[in-house]
Amino acid sequence: METPKIPAPKDDGERRVLEKLVAIRDQLQLRKSDRTTYVRTQDVMVLYDQTIEQVKILNEIRRGKPVEENQVDRVVDSCFQLLSLFFMTIGRNNEAPAAYALTSTIRRLLDHLTEANLFSAQDLESMSHTLEHLSKIVHNSTSWNPAPFLETLIENRIERCRVSLSRLQKRVEDIAEPLRPIADKLVSILRQMAVINTKPRFSPSEIHKREKELKEIGASRKGGQFVDENGNVLKGSEGVSELLDRCLNYTAILLERNGHFPEKWKSIYDVLVDIRNELDKLSLTQAWSLRETDLYDYQRQLDRIDESRIDGNWVDDQGQPAELYVQRTLLYLIRRSYGYIYQLMISSEPVSEALLPIYNQLQTLKRCLVEVKNNGGVTSVRELYPYSMKLNSIDNMRVDGKFMVGEDIPEGQGSVTELLAECFDLNYELRVAAEESAEAATESQTAES
Repeated sequence: METPKIPAPKDDGERRVLEKLVAIRDQLQLRKSDRTTYVRTQDVMVLYDQTIEQVKILNEIRRGKPVEENQVDRVVDSCFQLLSLFFMTIGRNNEAPAAYALTSTIRRLLDHLTEANLFSAQDLESMSHTLEHLSKIVHNSTSWNPAPFLETLIENRIERCRVSLSRLQKRVEDIAEPLRPIADKLVSILRQMAVINTKPRFSPSEIHKREKELKEIGASRKGGQFVDENGNVLKGSEGVSELLDRCLNYTAILLERNGHFPEKWKSIYDVLVDIRNELDKLSLTQAWSLRETDLYDYQRQLDRIDESRIDGNWVDDQGQPAELYVQRTLLYLIRRSYGYIYQLMISSEPVSEALLPIYNQLQTLKRCLVEVKNNGGVTSVRELYPYSMKLNSIDNMRVDGKFMVGEDIPEGQGSVTELLAECFDLNYELRVAAEESAEAATESQTAES
C-alpha cells in the first residue's frame, strides 16, 4: 500500500501518528475480514473517533509548515477509505463519511474517461446525480457530528470531481443534439468490442458484426461529414467522425490479434480479468453476498496497477512501454472494474448487514406482490395465505417495534419498517380486490338463480 516512492515522515510527531494510524488500519482490516459476526455500529464508531483524533494531532503538527506527502497521508487515506465502506456496511450511507470512498471511485472514473476521451452523456449524468446527492448529504446531515476538517476534505473532493465532470460535459455540449445518439452508439460499440476482446474465447464474427454497424454509420455521412436534413454540417461532426475512425481501426487491430495477448503483459492482464469477472458476479448477487468493505481490496489492487504506469503507460523490465493494443486493453479492464465498484456503491442500501436478510426477503416479497397485482390479482383470498404468513412472521420478529439482533438495534430500522408496510399495503389491496370479486360473483349467481 505504501510504495517505496512515498517517503517515511521525518517529524517525530508524525511518526508517532503513523504508528497509531497503522494500528487502527490493521484493526479495520481484521474487522473487515471477520465474517463470524455482523459489523456493529459501536465498533466502527470507536475506530472512526480514534482516526479523527489522530488526524487532528497530525493537522496540529503540520500547522504553518510546508507539507510534502508521505506515508502518513497514505495511511490516513486507507483509514478513511475503509471507514467509508464500513459506514455503508452498517447502513449509514446517508452520512458524510460514507461519501469518501464514492468520491475516490468517481475521481478515478472521471480521470479514465478524460484520458480515454471515450464517454457517453449517460455516464456523466449518473455521476452528476451522485455528486449532487453526496453534496446534500455533507451539507444536510444532522445525524452525525463531523470534524470540520473531514467535512471540508469531502467537500473539496466533491468539488474536484465536479470540475472534471464539467469539462467532460462541455465536450458533450459541443456535439449537436441530433448527433449525440450516434456518438453514444459509437461509444457503446467500442465498449462491446472491448468486452469481446477480453472474453476467454475470442469471436471474430462478433467483431465483424460491429464492423458492419460502424460502416453503416459511416455510410450515413455526406462528403465525410454528418449533416442535417438541409445539408448543413452538424456541430461536432469532425469529432464524431474521428471516433468512428477510431472504432474502425480498433476492429482491424482486434481481428489481427485474434484474442492473443502478449505473454510479457499476461500477468497484469490475468489479474485485471479476474477482478473484472469477480465484480461482475458480485453485481448479480449483490443483495445477498456483498459486504461493502469487500470492495476495499479490489480498489487497492486497481489503484496499485493504475498508479504503476509511467507517463500514462506501463513499462516492462527493459524500460519498453506497452504497445497501444496492450495499453487500451488494460485501461479498459481497469475502467470497467472501477465502473462495477461505482455501481455497487450507489446500489448499496441504507440498511445494516444485520438486517439485510430481512430487508432482502421483503424486497422479494414486494416484487412478487407487485407481479401478482400487475397480472390481474388473485381469484381467492386463499392464494394470498403464503404472503400473509411470511409478512406476519417477519412482523412478529420486532420487539417494541424494532428489529433486534441480540441486544443491538441495527441501523436501517426505518427502511425495513417502511418496506414491510408497503408489502402489507399491497397484500391488503389484493385481498380487498379478491373479496370484492368473490362478492360480485356470488351476487351474479344469486341473480341468475
